[in-house]
Amino acid sequence: MGLKLQATQLSERLKVISARVPYTSKDINTAIILCRNQLTNFQSRILNEDFDSITSEIEFFKEIKQIPMNNLIYFSEIRSLELHYPRANKERQEGYLRRRMDKINSFYIHNLDFIEYINTGKTHLDEQYFTRRHLDEHIITHTKFYYLHPDFNTSHDLQLAKLKAYQRLINYLYSKLNLLENPLELALHKKRSLHELQWTATKIALTELVYALYHSGSINNGNVDIKEIAEALSQLFNIDLGDYYRTYSEIRLRKKSRAKFLEKLTYSLSTKMDSEDK
Repeated sequence: MGLKLQATQLSERLKVISARVPYTSKDINTAIILCRNQLTNFQSRILNEDFDSITSEIEFFKEIKQIPMNNLIYFSEIRSLELHYPRANKERQEGYLRRRMDKINSFYIHNLDFIEYINTGKTHLDEQYFTRRHLDEHIITHTKFYYLHPDFNTSHDLQLAKLKAYQRLINYLYSKLNLLENPLELALHKKRSLHELQWTATKIALTELVYALYHSGSINNGNVDIKEIAEALSQLFNIDLGDYYRTYSEIRLRKKSRAKFLEKLTYSLSTKMDSEDK
């Protein structure tokens, strides 16, 4: 499988995890493991195969490797942040978040020229920044990584990964600060965090439930639109129902057991109660 395709597939898996804010510890650890494994795979390939051109080498270090690398940095920073985040005292929490922001600002200040180079889309220094030919020309003192494998790193690919990761991290920090400054939103956020439910049956099954709740008048005494019920359950169970109107039309076309899921619910509950009565 090509390097670019591997990176694209990893990106799609990480997008699913990134969309599940607030992250669980499992989400964070899964993302980190995926990125580490991909980087290990990339390094093995690069150490055994050479690039066929400078262009392909630049593409790898500037674009392809960036996907696992910047995500590894991002999720590692999130894990560190959450592990050390003060559990009480709003002032301490705010101070902690602002110190994290100061760390990012320091990175920006010390890399202004490179950041301007990237943000303006310049490419004339790409061979110097993103090929291994110039690694020895730059003393890297701004990073925890004092040793970089000369065949798997360039002078600036790690800096680029940190830039991409920090751009996302600053948004994460601002969102946490916003929650601290808005108590009602914080309460809702905590409530969502405590109930991270994932719908694992089919979308068709959930659509049956949506329409059953709507037509039975079980919510707000029937004073609610079906769209509101569908969106509420979609958000609660972390699922996109898609075109549920069309799904309902397909359900109506069933010749037998049109409410299969609801019948299954009834059967499961009745069976359980019967077994407990014995």
